[in-house]
Order: sequence, then C-alpha cells, then structure tokens
Amino acid sequence: MHIEDLTDLARAVDERCRLSGQFTLRSGRTATEYFDKYLFEADPVLVSRVAAAMVPLVPAGTDLLGGLELGGIPLVTLLSQATGIPALFVRKEPKPYGTRRAAEGGDCAGRTVTLVEDVITTGGAVVNAARLLRAAGATVTTVVCALDREEPVDSLLTPAGIEVRPALTRTMLDKGRSAG
Repeated sequence: MHIEDLTDLARAVDERCRLSGQFTLRSGRTATEYFDKYLFEADPVLVSRVAAAMVPLVPAGTDLLGGLELGGIPLVTLLSQATGIPALFVRKEPKPYGTRRAAEGGDCAGRTVTLVEDVITTGGAVVNAARLLRAAGATVTTVVCALDREEPVDSLLTPAGIEVRPALTRTMLDKGRSAG
C-alpha cells in the first residue's frame, strides 16, 4: 500500500474511531482519548481497507492466522480470505466445556501461527494468546495488528519474543489528523 493510501486510511480510521473523554484502558491506565476499534470493525468498507493494509505484513511461512477474541476475529476472517491462510479463533482462555481448546479452527501443533489483533497498547492479550498457543505446540513470533498505540515503555511483547507489525500507528493517526 502506498504512503498516500496509508495516510488516507489513517485519517479515515481516526475520524471514525477516536473519541475524547475519560476512559479506562484494558491495562488499567486512564486516557483522555480512546480508539473505539469496533467503530471501524463494524464498517464493512473501512474494515476491508484496514485488512487490505495488513495483508503485506503477514510473514512468509505463516501456516495459520490466529485472531484474538474479540476484536481480532473480524480481521483474521478477512485476512484469511485475502491470503488463503487458514484462520484460528483464539480465546482468552480455554473453554471449560466441549473441546476445551484455547484456539478453534484447527490444530496448531508444529505450525507457525501469526497472531492478528485489532489494537495493541501493552500487548498483554497478545502475550496471553502466544502463551496458550505455544503450550499447544505452535511457534508464535509475530503479531499483525490494525493499530499500535506505541506504548514501548509498557510493552510486554519484546520480552515475550513477539514482533509487532502494525498497519497503522498512533503517530500515523496523529499525522493524518493534522494533515486533514
């Protein structure tokens, strides 16, 4: 995707999803701005554009795409469709009934799984998903995300051996906003 296209996408996502107010983030921190990812994920045109920007970020050698519950599910579905790579649907924890699996959609043992997430702040949910998949025998070293909030001080991903490949970053949304 060309830089002009990414700038336009950043502007469109920012306009649709950035809210102002007082918000408590998953990490427990508070923020005066909030990125409501469900506003772009519920928009069929915008979510398709975001997923298209994520396609080239999927590393070669990926056997499965693992979408994190809940926000990663629409994105992993579109990425699977666009790349032909099968999808897994990764729960926050194994369900206590039925198959009792943490990931649905296929066996990940001995396979390379690229995680798919919507928004990353500290990466806690990604680290948890990687831990569950690694325990099931998968190799997990990369997460592709729609938006990286760029919180490197608090990031749990590097110590967990996970590379972040974002389609958009907080900096890109900020630049798109000022350019608009």
